[in-house]
Amino acid sequence: MNFDWQRILLSLPGILMGLTLHEYCHAMAAYRLGDHTAREQGRLSLNPLIHIDPIGFLFIIFAGFGWAKPVQFNPGNLRHVRRDKAIIAAAGPLSNLVLALALIAIIKAWYAIMASQASSENSARIISIIYSEPFIAFIRIIFHGAAINLGLFIFNLFPIPPLDGSHIVFSGLNLEPETEHQIMKLGAPLLFIILIIQNRAGITILPIGRMVSDIMGLLIP
Repeated sequence: MNFDWQRILLSLPGILMGLTLHEYCHAMAAYRLGDHTAREQGRLSLNPLIHIDPIGFLFIIFAGFGWAKPVQFNPGNLRHVRRDKAIIAAAGPLSNLVLALALIAIIKAWYAIMASQASSENSARIISIIYSEPFIAFIRIIFHGAAINLGLFIFNLFPIPPLDGSHIVFSGLNLEPETEHQIMKLGAPLLFIILIIQNRAGITILPIGRMVSDIMGLLIP
């Protein structure tokens, strides 16, 4: 099995930032809504080691999909359970969207600087910096980070258990706890099978890559 080690190395910062911020925002949302479980478990931290699941992280690197440690919370501590569960679930994907947009803004600023310096008479020093190999590598890392976090945003909004999108949908339904639990139990194996088929058979079921590519193309023409 051959791996694109350059792609993996360029993707690592974006993966670490995305997973860490995603889980931190879940924890922070739960804490702000009245539940201290995540804080007591040390999850109110931007230290990646707190949030990364070793096996899930290896899956992300080598299989193209994976997971971090889920943030736990006690619904009994929430004032408005259904609404607050939706807010906690949405906080993770929204953090990935914000991070992706911030990284895209950096890329667009780089393009703007290049365009402005191309017509400047005193731009030799700046051009030597922005076209240097380290800076180009930095921009490539930023680009990968933007694409990865857009992917995390889109992927986690699919209403398939245990993804955040399913928690958002379930919070709007008046399901019995046992019914929701049974659906959740079925959802995880189903999602795993979908991802295996998509990655190994080349059958597009969740068109995340195409959606990311289209959005990046719109935002970075």
